[in-house]
Amino acid sequence: MNPIGLILVAAGLFSISGAVFDWDFFINSRKARFFVSILGRTGARIFYGILGLIIVVIGALITLGIVRDAT
Repeated sequence: MNPIGLILVAAGLFSISGAVFDWDFFINSRKARFFVSILGRTGARIFYGILGLIIVVIGALITLGIVRDAT
């Protein structure tokens, strides 16, 4: 098991949770404001949910050894 993959899974789950539960600190963060201004709050939540899902899948593939990380 690769710890990098586990970290990516945790980060992806955090992103999905922030989008699903509409956490103000997550959506109002300095880095998320750019996407909120372009996509609106609901669009930014969808974007971060999809991004989190992609990160979880990549992290799971790395953890299972299907994909090797660059290190």
